[in-house]
Amino acid sequence: MNRRSNIVLTPEARVGDYVLLHTGYAINVIDEAEAPETLNTLTEMVSLGDSVEIE
Repeated sequence: MNRRSNIVLTPEARVGDYVLLHTGYAINVIDEAEAPETLNTLTEMVSLGDSVEIE
């Protein structure tokens, strides 16, 4: 996925890097080898959030 983001918090980020975004800001540069696993984990967390009941 390609998105424009603000890298003020991650000055080491470069065009083409995988980054973790929060509200449009890159908050962490992710290793290319770890990116698919990180994406799968985050996707799973989002889907679980729909099924978790908060008392």
